[in-house]
Amino acid sequence: MAFGDAGGGPSDEAEAAPPSPAAKPPRVTWQKLTFLPAVLIALLLATWLWFEQADLDALTRNALSNGQVSKALWQHIELTVISTFFVLIIAIPLGVLLTRRMFRRATPVAMALANMGQATPAIGLLALLVIWLGIGRRAALIGIIAYAVLPVLSNTIAGLRANDPTLLEAARGIGMSPLGVLTRVELPLAVPLILAGVRTALVLNVGTATLATFGGGGGLGVLITTGITSQRMPVLVLGSVLTVALALLVDWLASLAELLLRPRGLEAGP
Repeated sequence: MAFGDAGGGPSDEAEAAPPSPAAKPPRVTWQKLTFLPAVLIALLLATWLWFEQADLDALTRNALSNGQVSKALWQHIELTVISTFFVLIIAIPLGVLLTRRMFRRATPVAMALANMGQATPAIGLLALLVIWLGIGRRAALIGIIAYAVLPVLSNTIAGLRANDPTLLEAARGIGMSPLGVLTRVELPLAVPLILAGVRTALVLNVGTATLATFGGGGGLGVLITTGITSQRMPVLVLGSVLTVALALLVDWLASLAELLLRPRGLEAGP
């Protein structure tokens, strides 16, 4: 009887086997990939159909002919990309520097300057820069950059300060250098907050770039101001729709990057 009780069958081995881990859901679902692009396509298609049946006068056709629309759109994209690039290379290294022990006292001053840049009305800041630097793209770019530094800088500082001190001490305890702790522990843990700040800055840059036309920087603001000053609704509608579509597209792309670049270790378990 004792021998018979001790002998386990296949069912006992199956019960003792650990359960297989459930597969994690994909980071990007098909709804996330298709919903917003479908909305943007529908918006642009509706705008095109409206233009097809609209009665355009000579002034409107002149404002939209000879590649004026594509030129304004490309200028707007250039302004957004260039300004975002400079925001990243300014705000992220500065945020890292201000969280180091030697430079922490300078954090209030840097944050005050960044707050001043965003608290100043964008059109007023652009006017001051035009007076100082003259009309051209350079003044517009500096104004856009100054307006978008704050979210990236503040999120970088907040993300690095939110790291668990015990994790940093453990990293130092196993012999990692300060640079290794920063690049392999601190920054990966702060990535979600930093990416959220970058996403905010991108959308701000798309909106602020419409004001570049007042400083001679071009962009979709040219169509909007032309539509307002000449009282041509089709020109105004086209400039506004393209600006909104570009802002939504940029926000969608940034949200995908935010999901894909998030470190795997920060994802919640199933």
